[in-house]
Amino acid sequence: MALTLFLDELLPAVSQALAENAAEVDRLGKFPWRNFALLHQHGLLSRALPVAASGFGSSLAECRAIISAIAQSEPSTALILVMQYLNSRRLDKNSGWPTAVYERVARSVREDGALINALRVEPELGTPARGGLPKTIARREVDGWRISGEKIYSTGSVGLSWFLVWARSDDADPLVGSYLVPASAPGIRIVEEWDHLGMRATCSHRVVLEDVWVPRENAVKVSPWSEPRPTPDDEDILWTNVLLAALYDAIARAAQRWLITFLQQRTPANLGQPLATLPRFQELVGQIETLLFTSQTMLDGAQAGLISAEDAPKLKQVVTNNAIRSVELMVKHIGNHALTRANPLERHLRNVLCGRIHTPQDDAVFTGAGKKALAAHYDNELKYSITASSSLAPDGLPTSALKQP
Repeated sequence: MALTLFLDELLPAVSQALAENAAEVDRLGKFPWRNFALLHQHGLLSRALPVAASGFGSSLAECRAIISAIAQSEPSTALILVMQYLNSRRLDKNSGWPTAVYERVARSVREDGALINALRVEPELGTPARGGLPKTIARREVDGWRISGEKIYSTGSVGLSWFLVWARSDDADPLVGSYLVPASAPGIRIVEEWDHLGMRATCSHRVVLEDVWVPRENAVKVSPWSEPRPTPDDEDILWTNVLLAALYDAIARAAQRWLITFLQQRTPANLGQPLATLPRFQELVGQIETLLFTSQTMLDGAQAGLISAEDAPKLKQVVTNNAIRSVELMVKHIGNHALTRANPLERHLRNVLCGRIHTPQDDAVFTGAGKKALAAHYDNELKYSITASSSLAPDGLPTSALKQP
């Protein structure tokens, strides 16, 4: 993976620094402020910010490398950074936002290390990826909007500077989409209820908005509900699926490193040699290596443009489940050592299991792929039927038979 010399030298040092407090970050489940101060210090929070907004405009390859390096050390930090990259990479004239608005947000990212994320999931509706109108309302006022509603699973919550709140206006034909809300605005309350098995330091708490005022221009990406819903472009789809997949792949690779070290160092008295010398553990390591090799090949292919945006959700499903399967195999074969909290493998297991919750989820990926395959088969059969029938004469003989002398 080609990287700038700067990143090639920086990432190992940053990864090591984050690894030193990863167990404590997980145990406390608090927002990792020190981690983000370090990332801001080295310019990593603005890597995806477009060059036109005085950012680095990093490629997918560079952003994937950054996420992978951080996720191998402290994946909660990496997940918040994934959201930062996905939401900041469009902060230029191509965003469709008013110029003054995107410039203000971009400047805060660049100069202050501000974090931004989309708040979309609601207690009653769930994820908008499954359809439906949000309950969160943006009420029109002369000079702006008053926004009220609740969002759950808000990754980064207490550490964010900007919320992209998915809401609908109170018009007869509501404007549905993203309303930009400063996290410091009056009327915002964060209910610190996130207490999950894994990815604990993402602080994905409930965010309550009570008559929060924003200027009219902060309706940054909305459209009438009566119109066809806008969909992410191919590049956005590819970035989302690759970065999420790379994060959980990195967790599995961190677990793999621990496993190999453990097998090389663990020497039971009755064996007299390391566990790594036993064929069953050699097979285990080989099975895991093959799963991760498959994942790396797919991620490299997507990065090189060999996997389309249409197939990117399948990549995310395969890579994420390969990561989960790899860590589960480690736990199954290692036993008590794998599940004691003194060792990092149990933390890697808890974190990697969270890979299944991200949109698109497995059932949606499989249903979409199945519909496409069935439709393609039907179309091919129809074409074959039409071609075959057109090649027959009225009496059922091939038309070529009528041409015989």
